[in-house]
This record gives sequence, structure tokens and C-alpha cells, in this order.
Amino acid sequence: MEGIAITAPGGAVAPAAEAGDRPTALLPISQLVRISAYWLGLTAIDGAVGKFISFRLAYSDLKGDVGLGTATALVTLGGALVAIAVQPTVGAMSDYAVTKWGRRKPFIVFGSLLDVVFLLGIAYSNSLVALTAFVILLNFSTNIARGPFQGYVPDLVAEPQVGMASALVGIMQIAGNITGYGLAAASAITGYLPFALLAVAVVELVTMLSVVWRVGLGLPPKSREGRSWAQIALETWGTDILRERSYVWLVASRLFFMTAGGILFAYDVAYLKFAFGYDQAGAGQIEVFLLVVVTVGTLLIVVPASRLSDRIGRKPVIYAACLVGAVGVAAVAIAPHVAIAIAGAGLFGGASGIFLSVDWALMTDIIPRASAGRYMGLSNVATGSAPLFAAAFGGLVLGAVGGIAGTPFGARSAFLLAVVLYGIAALLLRPVVEPRRARSPAAASAQAVG
Repeated sequence: MEGIAITAPGGAVAPAAEAGDRPTALLPISQLVRISAYWLGLTAIDGAVGKFISFRLAYSDLKGDVGLGTATALVTLGGALVAIAVQPTVGAMSDYAVTKWGRRKPFIVFGSLLDVVFLLGIAYSNSLVALTAFVILLNFSTNIARGPFQGYVPDLVAEPQVGMASALVGIMQIAGNITGYGLAAASAITGYLPFALLAVAVVELVTMLSVVWRVGLGLPPKSREGRSWAQIALETWGTDILRERSYVWLVASRLFFMTAGGILFAYDVAYLKFAFGYDQAGAGQIEVFLLVVVTVGTLLIVVPASRLSDRIGRKPVIYAACLVGAVGVAAVAIAPHVAIAIAGAGLFGGASGIFLSVDWALMTDIIPRASAGRYMGLSNVATGSAPLFAAAFGGLVLGAVGGIAGTPFGARSAFLLAVVLYGIAALLLRPVVEPRRARSPAAASAQAVG
């Protein structure tokens, strides 16, 4: 069965698999890195904006008389709803897009350029209403880019390289977190918070250009068969997706896992302020230590976890991530001293590394290939909206418990909620049926290109 000739990465022409088939050509490592590079820019935005909101609300009068938890929920919840609506819809539309740049790249460029505008709006907002509006607009634009971008790994990566590609995606997300959180912490220390958002705007543009200029076009578009774009958009949310039961359960598990971890990042600044009494500069310095510990814990485990999942399966490794994450966040919640909280953050980093390196691979294993934009867009609603849900629900717990038992207890109780969410994530993973992989990692290594 012959495929359709498309432009492959690096300018070579290679036969593409027909709609629904897994690509078979192995890619050079350099191309796998380029495919995943844009994640660095996207994740840097997530990290920097989240921390900017935390510092802005905790250490300014921007929120007025509104409580910290309530203000955080108000700022972030609207963005979460927009992310849910936009990312999978635009991702599904990109499956059918016919352009000379392929079916993914125009959306990535357009969304990235709008991101720069809305990041500037967030950076210089001087009211809670303005901040909320620009956060919503940023979630609109960044998800125009995210939805179609999700399709690149299924479009281009052959089955033997999925584990490696997933590990690289995890590494890029870690690098993005480091970049975003690091810039936000440095901005807090220097007292000029907008710098972090200006810097991540540049980072996103650079990584976007790397993908647009150097990554191949991927699979050819699906036929619209006379349907309008409005019909295509509505079909994104069709109930046919419920037939992919393993996919649905995995998306639910991902949402709870990412929301649990997001609570730590959303409220660690409030935790440091109210539980240990740090001012903005002091909290920024502790943020640097936390960032280093989480980063080291994450980086040490990404590649070993990916290789282990190739041998024993993806699900057992994800279960381990849920357990380690719950222990780490519980340690932070009950820590009597900041040093213990930092150690718990290290365990959390390890859990994040395990999850990031394996969950993406499992998702790629089970989705229908021809509709990768739609399915990856829907699945990454969990990734994109989880930090926003974490901020919203964690904020509600912080406000409710804090109002009864005091703000320090409110901040700690938000982390205890995360422990429960990790447990739910593990339970939701159980019905997922993991497909058997046809080839070993060794076989892929033997045929890897340059």
C-alpha cells in the first residue's frame, strides 16, 4: 500500500503513511528535538504567567478587598474554560487544513504572535479586571497554537521512537518550567515582575521559528467531504470519541494528575508568605531553591522512566508517579520547616519527570492517527487547563479553610487536596488498555538515523 509523498524534515521527500497509519521512517535525533522544542516556549509561558499572577496578587493591592484564593480563582477560571473550548476545536480543524505550510504551522504562527500581544497586556495590567481579561485572551491565543501542535508527534514519529520522543517532550516541558519559573523568581527578587513575561515572549517566538522553519509538514490533510468549517468545529465534540474508552480514561487521569501538581506551583508563594512569613524578595529566593530541587529531581528520572516504560509498560510507571507525587506534596503540606518542604518538592519533581516522560507516549500509542489534532487537542485540554483548575480549586480550598482556621492552614490544606487528586488520577488509569508495542527500543536504536 503506497503512501502519499510529503516533504520530510530536512527537506527530503519520504513516503507518508496513509491516513490513520503510523509513520514508519525513523527520524534523526536532531529532528525529534526540533519537533518537541516548541513545548519549551509554551511551558515557559505557563510557568511565568502563573508565577506572575501569584506574586502580583500576594504582594500588591491589585486584588483590592477580594481574598487571595478567591482572586486567584477569578483570574484563572475563565482562562481554563477558554482552553477547554479552543484547543481541541482548533486542533481538529487543523486536521483538515490545506495550506502550503502543511496543516499545523499556520495556526502555530498565528497563535504565537497573538501570545506576544496578550503577554504585554498581562504584564502591565493595573486592575483585577484587566488582568483577568488578558489572561483569558492569552488562553485563547496560546491554545490556537497548542491544539494543532499536538499533532506533530503522531504525524511524524514512528512507533519505535515514540518513547524517545515522549522523553524529549518531557525534557522540553521541564526546560520550559525552569525558564518560566526562573524568570519569574528573578523578576520578583529585582522587583520588576513584567520582565519575566517580556522574556518568555521572546523565548516562545524563537522556539516557534525553529519548528516552523525546520520541521517537516507531516501527514496530508483529511478531506472535509463538503462540510463547512463550522461543522468540522462542532464535530470535535461529537460523542463518537466516547467509543475510545481507554483514551477517555487516560485524559481524565491526566487532568487529575496535572491539577494536583498545579496546586503546588499555584500556591507555593502564598504558602511561603503565610506559613513561613517570607516577604516578596525572600519568597523569590526560596523559589530559586525550589526550582533547582524540582528540576534536578525531574531531570534525573525522565530518560530512565521512559526506558523502563518501554520494558514493563507505561501504566506501571505512571502509577509510581502518582504515589511519589502524593508523598512529596503531603510532605510539603505538613512540613514544620522550609527545608522539609524543599525535600518534598524534590519528590514532586521526580513524580513530574516520571509522568511527563511516559504519559505522552501512552497517549500517542492509543489515539487514532489521522485525527491526531483532534485527539491530542482534547487530551491536552488536561495539560493546558490543569494549572488553571489547580489555581481555581486550590484557591477555593485556601479561602474556605483559611477563613475558618487561619491563612497558614488554608495554604497547607490546598496541598492536601493535591494528595487526594493524585489518588484519583491513579484510580482513573485502571480502565486504560495499553496496546502492545511491536518493536523493542534496541531495534529502534539500531536503525536510528544520524
